Amino acid sequence: MTTHVVMYSGGKASWLAAWKVQDRYPEDQIDLLFADTRTEDEDLYRFLSEGAEALNLPLIEVADGRNIWEVFREERFLGNNRVPICSRVLKQETSAKYVRENYDPDDSVLYFGIDWTEAHRADRIPKHWEPYEVDFPLLWEPVTDKTDADMLLARYGIEQPHLYDLGAPHNNCGGLCVRAGHGHFKWALENIPETYRVWELEEQALRDYLEADVAILRDRRGGTTRPMTMTEFRERVQEKDTQLDLFDWGGCGCMVEYDEDP
Repeated sequence: MTTHVVMYSGGKASWLAAWKVQDRYPEDQIDLLFADTRTEDEDLYRFLSEGAEALNLPLIEVADGRNIWEVFREERFLGNNRVPICSRVLKQETSAKYVRENYDPDDSVLYFGIDWTEAHRADRIPKHWEPYEVDFPLLWEPVTDKTDADMLLARYGIEQPHLYDLGAPHNNCGGLCVRAGHGHFKWALENIPETYRVWELEEQALRDYLEADVAILRDRRGGTTRPMTMTEFRERVQEKDTQLDLFDWGGCGCMVEYDEDP
């Protein structure tokens, strides 16, 4: 019997992926694997639990034990869009360790919840999980996305994670991400200001600890690029600075983007 391991992130797409795997393989073993960054919104855990219970599937939770800021401090490096070490350490390496210790690649398949808008990622992911087989349920016919997840969640009586209600593009790391762009950080400042404030303080604390001019965001005015702290970004938003790139939302790709990917 094949064991099906769904990379279960706490978002609607990964829940829909789990539903589709169960729909196709109702008699096989299906595990939901969640890697906790310890930087999550509290409602994520409610959604994880209710989603697993609705499908009657085992929820396996693994964790490095540190949050993203502890990783940055111990690695002496502030994660950013180009080098998201938090993803690598807390999500990818933690999940990979559990998979390799508990599943035989000869009779296990790994599933990722990328949809048609992310289909370009499907070519890059498998090489990082060799020799395991990798598949993408949302790309199976009929192709599905978060709209289909909304309908199914309503059928099961499960409320979507509340960050989505606020307009968040994902339900990871409390609604923020080191990969995020100016538009996303502006959304966070306006919709989850306490989370933004925590990140702002943590970023400054790490700058002080490293004694370095590092920042998650970048200022690209005048054809040059320099670090832009969350404090500076907040002040520029409050001053209604028109030179911010507020159309850049970036994206969260903890389990499907890698340090060396373009």
